[in-house]
Amino acid sequence: MPPAKEKKKMKNGKKADTDCLRFLAVDFFCGAGGTTRGLIDAGGYVMAGIDKDTKCRDTFTQNNPNRFIDLSQPDYLEYDVFPKSEEYPEGRQEELFAALESSISYYKSKAATVPLLFAICAPCQPFTKLSKKELSDERKAGRERDRGLLTEASKFVERFKPELVLSENVAGIKDLRYGGVWDTFKTTLEDLGYLTGTKVVCASRFGIPQYRKRAVLIAVRKELVRSDRLVDETASALLVPESDPDATLVSVAQALAHLPTIKAGELHAEIPNHRARSLSDLNLQRLGAAQPGESNIYMEDTEFGDLSLECHRKVNRKHNTRCFTDVYTRMHPDRPSPTITTKCHSISNGRFGHYDTKQLRGISLREAAILQSFPDDYVFYPRERVDAVAKMIGNAVPPRLASFYAEYLVNSLDVGFPS
Repeated sequence: MPPAKEKKKMKNGKKADTDCLRFLAVDFFCGAGGTTRGLIDAGGYVMAGIDKDTKCRDTFTQNNPNRFIDLSQPDYLEYDVFPKSEEYPEGRQEELFAALESSISYYKSKAATVPLLFAICAPCQPFTKLSKKELSDERKAGRERDRGLLTEASKFVERFKPELVLSENVAGIKDLRYGGVWDTFKTTLEDLGYLTGTKVVCASRFGIPQYRKRAVLIAVRKELVRSDRLVDETASALLVPESDPDATLVSVAQALAHLPTIKAGELHAEIPNHRARSLSDLNLQRLGAAQPGESNIYMEDTEFGDLSLECHRKVNRKHNTRCFTDVYTRMHPDRPSPTITTKCHSISNGRFGHYDTKQLRGISLREAAILQSFPDDYVFYPRERVDAVAKMIGNAVPPRLASFYAEYLVNSLDVGFPS
């Protein structure tokens, strides 16, 4: 029986084809499902996504039906990966071990000859530059604890020994000020018998319409690696592609031009999540003077006078240079977008103004999702919660990036598995 739910009914009463199934997968820290969608697109069957954030459940499950075995959605396991202790009673590591043991055993009985892939893309917040002064003591403690998520996840690798491991995080995770967690995770995998490779890559080189630098780590069990995937004859590391050779650079206009015009604060009646945040009269004046791709120096001389922020003027005078040059600006139509963040719907938090000067608004949630490479029909819930949906989108792994590296990993296996 499937572990986390009743045995699923086959769609239309028919068993799904398994001949083209490439791998089974578990998506740790799955969030709204960017990695899961990429794994499914790469020909995988995602057994479960693991995340303690209950707000992502509907988005994850309703957008990601599997295409093999039973055609069902992955289980959404609301488990904390840390072990339970007196200091941290919320931990549910042992329960998660048991749930995955059941799930993996069940699906391996359905597809015994395909490899197992663990996607381990831990939340990036502990490795960003957000000042801790902005956080409560409780959130600071949570951030510090979450720096150990990769260490805890490696225990699941040790337990289940998947053939393949994929991890993605912000480029800054490699910084030693975060305690060397990336290198420690890499070394742990190597000690467990994996060959690893890691690189900082830009999403725009994979056909994603966004400049988004990320650290990627891939790992394959040492005895299964194809020789042409090795860096050198010493078999010390895996080659990590820095681009998709079949992809072309996609601009903002190319990605978004098909969407209909909307106004600030408007939700399109038919297109899910095509909703832009409301703007004050002052911000409408600012954006009305902004030209695509330019800095916000324009604010100093508009038809309404100097519209720059006093706090920014003080910082500029203090440092004798112009700071915060991207806020209240528009995207360049002929380039990929800047990094889509959890504040991507707010023009005061980066270059998130719409490139079309006829549209006085920031980008919509739908547009942000497209720039992250989500398909147009990927619906984020609850639809009425703008901030919550923006957070899901900004935190997501671009599906196209996950799909590329999942395919690369499967094709890195030497013998015994489908290629």
